[in-house]
Amino acid sequence: MTATLIPDQTIMPATMTIPETAELLSISRSAAYRAVARDEIPSVRIGRRLLVPTAKLYAMLGWLPDPTG
Repeated sequence: MTATLIPDQTIMPATMTIPETAELLSISRSAAYRAVARDEIPSVRIGRRLLVPTAKLYAMLGWLPDPTG
């Protein structure tokens, strides 16, 4: 598994599930799925799984520099 180091030296997973993202954002699971459908939360589909790239989400929230530049 690939992990990224965030500024306080905590290792974070490369991706999160939608329910994990919802918990992090303190929103409901269905609200998180709707936000992904509207492209308000970045996501990638790998096979049948829908995942949120952690670094992109953190950058979107202003917790990290944008990894895509």
